[in-house]
Amino acid sequence: MSTSLQAFVQGVGLLGPGLADWPSAAAVLRGERAWTPAPTRIPAPESLPPAERRRTGTIVKLALRVGLEACARAEVDPARLPSVFTSSGGDGENCHEICSALATSARALSPTRFHNSVHNAAAGYWGIATGARAAANALCAYDASFAAGLLEALVQLHTERTAVLLVAYDAAYPPPLRAARPIPDAFGVALVLAPDPGPHPQAQLRASLGAAPPTPLEGPLEDLRSAIPAARALPLLAALGGAGDTRAVLEYLPPLQLETEVRPWR
Repeated sequence: MSTSLQAFVQGVGLLGPGLADWPSAAAVLRGERAWTPAPTRIPAPESLPPAERRRTGTIVKLALRVGLEACARAEVDPARLPSVFTSSGGDGENCHEICSALATSARALSPTRFHNSVHNAAAGYWGIATGARAAANALCAYDASFAAGLLEALVQLHTERTAVLLVAYDAAYPPPLRAARPIPDAFGVALVLAPDPGPHPQAQLRASLGAAPPTPLEGPLEDLRSAIPAARALPLLAALGGAGDTRAVLEYLPPLQLETEVRPWR
């Protein structure tokens, strides 16, 4: 076990298949109601000006939705938070459209498609939507992207002694890319992490690198966890939601895993 990093979880945002927000997802993870699979429905980002709203794709809408929910539940101003955005592959729909355009004889590429192709596009739109000018990082670590983002957020929190917003998100790729990256649907999660309890702490979180095997879930939720990289967060979310087990091991870069422990804070 390595030295652990700790933080207080002040707010959670979540959106995924059959999971409309954090309270409903927490009820499912605690076993209080059954999980009913349903396509993820992402609302339009009303926080963006109309021109930018028209240019956004699924990934940006998803990131804004969960990030704003987490900030609202933490009762913090999103404009003041530094942030870490993490995704296993970014905007697959936009990548498909660019490849399709380049495969034609004209090879005409939309400027909007081009600027949405960068991996930090969601972070950029977050700044437009919230007015945030604090530092924003954008990471990618394939299937380990959530754990990598959480580790980055915790290190930043520890070194800067400031609250940090973590936003993790993935969405389905269209054919033919889906054959190589078969992500079935969109899933996003956001955490507001702080160095001190603050007025509305949900839990205290400790994390360290180790070698224990990743924590599986039971039943169909395990299929969801393993199918969407951002959903690798579900064991930690189950602990945060009060499912009983306060320890969750998250997939990181083999042979290392990210071992987390949650302590409810009342």
